[in-house]
Amino acid sequence: MKLSRRTRAVAAVAGAASIALLATACSTNGSSGGSSDEKITLNVTTFGTMGLDDLYKSYEKANPNITIKATNIDTGGNALTDWKTKQAAGSGLPDVQAVEEGWLGQVMQVSDTFTDLSKYGAGDIKDRWVDWKLKQATDKDGRIIGYGTDIGPEGLCYNSKLFAAAGLPSDRDGVASLFGGKDATWDDFFKVGEQYKAATGKAFYDQSGFVWNAMVNQLPAGYYSKDGKIDVTSNDDLKKQWEKLSGGAAAGLSSGQTAWDWGKGKAFTDGSFATFMCPGWMLGVVKGQVETAGGDATSGWDFADVFPGGPANWGGSFLTVPTQSKHPKEAAALAAYLTTAKSQVAAFQAAGTFPSVTEAQSDSGVTGDSYLTKFFNNAPVGKILASRADGVVAQYKGPNDSVIQEQVFGPATQELDKGTDGTTAWNDALTTLKNLDLK
Repeated sequence: MKLSRRTRAVAAVAGAASIALLATACSTNGSSGGSSDEKITLNVTTFGTMGLDDLYKSYEKANPNITIKATNIDTGGNALTDWKTKQAAGSGLPDVQAVEEGWLGQVMQVSDTFTDLSKYGAGDIKDRWVDWKLKQATDKDGRIIGYGTDIGPEGLCYNSKLFAAAGLPSDRDGVASLFGGKDATWDDFFKVGEQYKAATGKAFYDQSGFVWNAMVNQLPAGYYSKDGKIDVTSNDDLKKQWEKLSGGAAAGLSSGQTAWDWGKGKAFTDGSFATFMCPGWMLGVVKGQVETAGGDATSGWDFADVFPGGPANWGGSFLTVPTQSKHPKEAAALAAYLTTAKSQVAAFQAAGTFPSVTEAQSDSGVTGDSYLTKFFNNAPVGKILASRADGVVAQYKGPNDSVIQEQVFGPATQELDKGTDGTTAWNDALTTLKNLDLK
């Protein structure tokens, strides 16, 4: 199971960022490629859908000496493989490398192979971001090696038509109250799921893996303790959440979908499930899957300002400058420009990626209508995501966090969905973890 935030299922997104936004962004701190007239090509590697393409064009227009050669890799997992291969070879890395939160821990182990952006003005702009985002990209020696792009606060996607057919509230406020509002718990979520199952005979959520991912991200410590050691076997909070998850699967609440493969979107339109875990970047995935299956805004999907267990963050990326770059000053300037408030607003409008820059979070370009609004029953998507971002605390992610999520608990959650009891699936996960011999 691949839990990369940038997936092969990422939908084509609509709505290019406005020229006005891009032009304004060019005038902000970090937009200049330097005073030299030397012709420079900056190579940039990203993944998935980050909403940066129009920003590249705008930057080149404002900096005629700069040419941007962009490479986009389909998934975060494949981008990790690409980075690790080139990192090990000692050559081939771009001037600007996008790094996913899930593998930032691996990057931090070799943080000295990335440029300290403090040398190029990071200290002057460090207040742009929510504080935990900057801390994530600051190594143990105080070096800032990445500028934050988006974050992934989670809300609940639900199908209002399916809720109504089950006799449940279907309006956003009613749905939020149904799950407990600000005090929503996973117990509430599974209880409502059982009510839905009893009324319809159908599953409540798409598969156990995404639910588990959200549960883990909410804990004070996930797969690693705060001192940087893998801590799964003795993590009582983790085990308690697993018991709740396995109970939901045993009750038939999971549709057992394969992660990132929903039958060309059909599962989103045929009533296979009624709820879906939705960080901001996932909203575009839902829209794309529905439309791939021939659906549209009338298919019933909506987005509620509520999430079981409270605030949660899934995903987010950083722009780094590997020391292999021959143009670190210019690369740092480009990374700074791509993460200004105006640039992040433009990226949100283009791809639904929720900003990590605080000024951008309250911008009308985020809080107002976006290309997602109409599809999600006129939901105020940006306002909801800003609300869901409140209270998020960054969890420590160790170097093999994503490996544990994908290779250890990926198969284990699939076991749950196939009918394996929770104790057996848990013990199988621990056996896999031991055999991997991770650090």
